[in-house]
Amino acid sequence: MIDLKKKLKKGQDVYGTWCTIPSPEVSNIISNTGLDFIIVDMEHGIMDYKIAQLMTISAQSNNCSSIIRIPYIDESNILKSYEIGSNGIIVPHVKNNEDLNNILKYSKYPPKGNKGYSPYTRASNYHVQKDYLKKSNKNQILSIIIEDKEGLDNIEDIVKNNEIDIVYIGTYDLSVSLNCDINDIKLKNELERCVKIIRKNKISAGSLYHDDKELRYFKKIGINFLVYGVDSKIIYDNYKSLI
Repeated sequence: MIDLKKKLKKGQDVYGTWCTIPSPEVSNIISNTGLDFIIVDMEHGIMDYKIAQLMTISAQSNNCSSIIRIPYIDESNILKSYEIGSNGIIVPHVKNNEDLNNILKYSKYPPKGNKGYSPYTRASNYHVQKDYLKKSNKNQILSIIIEDKEGLDNIEDIVKNNEIDIVYIGTYDLSVSLNCDINDIKLKNELERCVKIIRKNKISAGSLYHDDKELRYFKKIGINFLVYGVDSKIIYDNYKSLI
């Protein structure tokens, strides 16, 4: 399995996509292309944890990491997302350090947090392993999404926490929060400001791109967690182009 966490810590470019279609077969096809990761979207997608686990298994079988976007900050969501054997989670609508502290509390085993422990899950290969809790705390990926004005206002404080691996800037929700168009210069300026702050704190910065021009721009400003499109739109666009 590719060590996605190690690549992120080195600030290397990594490539992936959003998966909203609840299908292990689709995630297997996508992951077979050589992507570094998929994001299994349990906020906007309609999959349950059984499907999310199967999608994770199918991606990892192709040496591709699986990150689960939980629907909201919740202890059970975070616990299950890790225990199905994902490589990590990404949490939407993080607005302040109180949100972050709750995420850390639910994501980490003691002494860093208070995540519940069962050795009989896929994450621990269904048996008791020596030093599992320590290794889990060290190796699992923790990502957050900034997509509200309050999150923008607090980003400098949020990124001081060195347990964060990725800060993803959600431009669509941000455009709504800032009451502007997705292509507005105000949104572009905020994206560039945030990425500069994130990378200064040695955290990977992520966002969604749609084409080669946007990819070049993202790489230029320092985004290295590069998420290309959404599975449903990619399928739609390709079939639509035939008509």
